[in-house]
Amino acid sequence: MTTEWRSYRYVGPAELKARVRPGDEGHSVRTPEDLARWFSSRGPEERAEPFTFVIGTDGLLRLAPRRSEHVSCAGGAPVLSAGEMSFLQSSGRWSITDVSNQSTGYCPDPSSWPSVAAALARAGIVHPGGFTHEVVFRRCPACDEVNVVREGDFVCVFCESPLPDNWNVDGHHIH
Repeated sequence: MTTEWRSYRYVGPAELKARVRPGDEGHSVRTPEDLARWFSSRGPEERAEPFTFVIGTDGLLRLAPRRSEHVSCAGGAPVLSAGEMSFLQSSGRWSITDVSNQSTGYCPDPSSWPSVAAALARAGIVHPGGFTHEVVFRRCPACDEVNVVREGDFVCVFCESPLPDNWNVDGHHIH
């Protein structure tokens, strides 16, 4: 069974994408052991923070340190989702304590959660069943600025024009 999910191309600053070099992508996590090996190579301060993540169009979870750009973690490629996540290891099992779709470079819709859930399940990582913090992104049709919709107020913070109900940041979908 193949699932068709929306993919998101990078919509952030062009200069950040221009810095991405071949091989610049996050650590692929296919198994709990992949996660344990990578996590153990991180310093204590880094392990205490959320990590940058993307779900590649291949369905794999890729991780990078929090201060990494999502476009670098993705190797410049489109993604199925992106954001930040925090981990906990307890009784030999890995789980996600917090996960968001907070990525201003890709601006994924909260509806991208199923691709995150599938990648985590494939990697044997317990997840909370949805984003613990959802970010709603919309592009203003009037001024073309990307907005974070807060408290359900679909009004552009830049020009006060109404924002659309449906995700429209990219306008270009790759399947």
